[in-house]
Amino acid sequence: MSKFSHLNKKGEARMINVDEKEKSKRCAIAEGIVRVKSTTIKKIKKDNLPKGDLFGTARIAGIMAAKKTSELIPLCHNLSISSVIIEIKLVKNDIYVLGTVKCYGKTGVEMEALTAVSVSCLTIYDMLKGLDKDASITNIQLLEKSGGKSGDWKRK
Repeated sequence: MSKFSHLNKKGEARMINVDEKEKSKRCAIAEGIVRVKSTTIKKIKKDNLPKGDLFGTARIAGIMAAKKTSELIPLCHNLSISSVIIEIKLVKNDIYVLGTVKCYGKTGVEMEALTAVSVSCLTIYDMLKGLDKDASITNIQLLEKSGGKSGDWKRK
C-alpha cells in the first residue's frame, strides 16, 4: 500500500520493530520559549509568585514528561532514559527552556526531549496564567540529535 514506516501493507498503523537495530548512545536537545510581560519577569526575579517555585516545578514536570512520552505519543517506544536535564533561563521577556535527554538504546530520544520541553513550557504557562493572560508558548523545536543509524544532526 505505502512506504510509510508506521503503516503496514494494509495501511494500518504499527509500531516500528527495532529488534535488529544496534544499541548506541542517543542524545537529543530541544528548546522552547514562554514569552511574558516585563512585569511578569520582575515578579519571577523577585521569586514573588503565588503558585510557588516556578523553575523547580517546571524542571520536575519536564523530567516526568520525558519518562511518559511513550504513553502520550501513540507510536513511540518505551525507552530506558538515562538522563533528563531541563535548563531554564530568563532572556529579556522570554523564559527559555532547554531540554536534553540521553539514553543507550535502539531508537532516538527526540520525542522525549520535545515532550519534556513542551510540558515544562506548559507548566510555566500554568503557573503564570493568573499574572499574565498574554503569556505565550513558542518555538518548540529540536536543536540537535546524536546517535543511531542516521548519525548526528544539528539545526542550522
